[in-house]
Amino acid sequence: MMSKEMNLVIICGPPASGKMTVGQELQQLSGYKLFHNHMSLELVNQFFDFGTPNFRNLDKKIRFDIFEEIANSDIDGLIFTIVWAFNEKEDEAYIDEIIDVFQARNPKVCLVELVCDVAERLTRNRHENRLKHKPSKRDVEASDKRLLFHDKKYRMNSQEGDLSNKSIFKIENTDLSAKEVAERIIVHYDLK
Repeated sequence: MMSKEMNLVIICGPPASGKMTVGQELQQLSGYKLFHNHMSLELVNQFFDFGTPNFRNLDKKIRFDIFEEIANSDIDGLIFTIVWAFNEKEDEAYIDEIIDVFQARNPKVCLVELVCDVAERLTRNRHENRLKHKPSKRDVEASDKRLLFHDKKYRMNSQEGDLSNKSIFKIENTDLSAKEVAERIIVHYDLK
């Protein structure tokens, strides 16, 4: 059954910074399961508009049901991706809720933050892999506008002092391949 330790890798960063693609590479290298945030977002978006109370409630239920099942399994590692607005206190509380689900597994929590310049993110916003896995991004003009709007509204990269009780591995990945980033994560956190 369960109760052996596991690795929980949470990759955050602004939209189109490479979270899912890095997660895919990390999955290839580590054998961990990948749950990128759009796996639930895209499903729920078929029923409710993004950001509505019904959307948020259902998305959270799906995510946390999956987290609970994984926490009660013998899966060695989980990679989860999320946009974390560091200027919104409830976002850190949400991360803490996720981590709490896995406490019985004594998880090694590996927080990773991707930093990527906006020009590169706008280019990545059109990548075939992104559009394949994220139908809501296929209207790239609207997606670009949302990306730029969210850049003004939220601070999606941390600053000194944002995290009082957490350590985060920050990677500037504008000029790195997803595989290079995944390899750095494995080395930094000594993942098997």
